Amino acid sequence: MADAAGPSTGPMDADIPSSKEALTSRIHEEMLKDSVRTNSYRDAILRNKQLFKGKNVLDVGCGTGILSMFAAKAGAAHVVGVDMSNIIDQAQKIIEANGFKDTITLVKGKVEEVELPVKEFDIIISEWMGYFLLYESMLDTVLLARDKYLKEDGLLFPDVCTMYLAAIEDGDYKEEKISYWDNVYGFDYSCIKEVALREPLVDTVDLKAVVTRPFAFKRIDLRTAQKEDLDFEVPFKLTATRNDYIHAFIGWFDTEFSCLHVPLSFSTGPHARYTHWKQTVFYTRDTITVSANEEINGTIKVSPNARNNRDLDIVIKYQHAGSDGSGSETLEFQMS
Repeated sequence: MADAAGPSTGPMDADIPSSKEALTSRIHEEMLKDSVRTNSYRDAILRNKQLFKGKNVLDVGCGTGILSMFAAKAGAAHVVGVDMSNIIDQAQKIIEANGFKDTITLVKGKVEEVELPVKEFDIIISEWMGYFLLYESMLDTVLLARDKYLKEDGLLFPDVCTMYLAAIEDGDYKEEKISYWDNVYGFDYSCIKEVALREPLVDTVDLKAVVTRPFAFKRIDLRTAQKEDLDFEVPFKLTATRNDYIHAFIGWFDTEFSCLHVPLSFSTGPHARYTHWKQTVFYTRDTITVSANEEINGTIKVSPNARNNRDLDIVIKYQHAGSDGSGSETLEFQMS
């Protein structure tokens, strides 16, 4: 094992996965093992074979090809999977190993640039959602594919997503994550505290920590949405369910396959089964003291970052006037 510590220069190097390839495989493993995600797509497709039988299907961001194979298994005449990453090379082997090479065609590249063997599709399937729905998401690519390739009466899987906001009590973890920087082995690291406050945390939130009722602040209907709709500012109102302290807001999303005879959906919220999307936590600078039925009013602005449109700039403004005091803040975050 001693040789493993140094760089290898032998002829077998080409067969050794790079660290980037290993990371990619771990990412896809995590997504495939997300049973809520994968079973929802499987059930939406395989329980509705009548929609797929004899149809042309486009899989945007096909990854390892799991959705393409579900579609082929459901009876699609031809499935075209598109992905720009090297994982598509492994997907080709998977497609062939499972006997779908005559039904599924994989194309490497960007949907915006590649030439597809089919000019019009009956169905577009895609697992495009990112953390907080829109971080590193491929929604703009799916919308482009819809406008360029989907038949007028075509279907999108999924077709509706709804974003939610709530507030939580999280004093202990906030102390550990944020206040830690005030005194690091006797030194002042508070400049990093400001950086930490601007970075949303993707983590699993215990439902018992949620202090307010959830508020649906954005509904995206993929059948009609435009790229411009992904840059928005909307109001929210959170109602406290008990007397408590608030240290953060959290966001999540629900995904729907509403075009089905029996609609199917799944949630990434704290009340639902675990998904790899978890929840997104936005810490406040101030602690908010609330009593049951009091309201926190505000706005949330979500915009693609100017330098990298897969990153997100998020601004949360809130006001609260309660029996134990009032306050307001403007909180700026960046997911990058």
